Amino acid sequence: MALRSAQGDGPTSPRWDGGAEKAGKNLRQLSKDYQQVLLDVRRSLRRFPPGMPEEQREGLQEELIDIILLILERNPQLHYYQGYHDIVVTFLLVVGERLATSLVEKLSTHHLRDFMDPTMDNTKHILNYLMPIIDQVNPELHDFMQSAEVGTIFALSWLITWFGHVLSDFRHVVRLYDFFLACHPLMPIYFAAVIVLYREQEVLDCDCDMASVHHLLSQIPQDLPYETLISRAGDLFVQFPPSELAREAAAQQQAERTAASTFKDFELASAQQRPDMVLRQRFRGLLRPEDRTKDVLTKPRTNRFVKLAVMGLTVALGAAALAVVKSALEWAPKFQLQLFP
Repeated sequence: MALRSAQGDGPTSPRWDGGAEKAGKNLRQLSKDYQQVLLDVRRSLRRFPPGMPEEQREGLQEELIDIILLILERNPQLHYYQGYHDIVVTFLLVVGERLATSLVEKLSTHHLRDFMDPTMDNTKHILNYLMPIIDQVNPELHDFMQSAEVGTIFALSWLITWFGHVLSDFRHVVRLYDFFLACHPLMPIYFAAVIVLYREQEVLDCDCDMASVHHLLSQIPQDLPYETLISRAGDLFVQFPPSELAREAAAQQQAERTAASTFKDFELASAQQRPDMVLRQRFRGLLRPEDRTKDVLTKPRTNRFVKLAVMGLTVALGAAALAVVKSALEWAPKFQLQLFP
């Protein structure tokens, strides 16, 4: 495979100075990204081969940190994102520290460049190619997903880690990296579309709602027919090149209600169920139109007994409403935790 057979010398920059390990303590102290990189690398235990001696794994994790910080220091236009370490560790495990630094630096300024902007705008734009590809192949599946308002959030970690974060078999990860390295930078989104198309029946059997479809698609089966899907993704790229889908992708950005926006709507609905909001809406609903106008201008007269009655009603309804809202918020998906557990 291309990734396994890659050969070459390390960077010639004077900052290289013999390897990424020379980044040293000064680079760690000066880097604004160090703490986040450190946290992400510490959480990356499952990316290392099972049975690897702890001392060896810890040494590789230190190299991983230094590679990332060195690339960011040399390229200030690049911005670290959570998931970048999943890509770097793949190269580190296959070709070693020196060559991995050179390869990933080149990759970061080309294939991964859009993910390393200050904002996620370009990443979202790439995700917006997903639904038009599905629509070209299977309009029924596309319409079902649109009705469910699932958006494309489920595919975010697939795209920005080249599936390295979601696949447990390292052989499959390396095979996909070989494929993506040899192809157009948008090929990962075509492969994402192929996975969704392959799982058509599972999706259509789901309840047509955001939570159900998002949960299903977030869990990638580990026994996928990768060679078949790779071939299919290549065929779709030839049939429906990015240039033909650009307009649909732009329209998707305007029309799509993503899972994140649906979650915001849920939070708003939960806030509107607060006891004070419920009582205020009910009180206004009981007023006649002329009384509503008067209510805006004058404070309603109430005696002490009415106030006590309202307070008692507020306490009773408040306890019930808070219980409902608490249960609802516990159910609400925590998208960042789902994407990067």
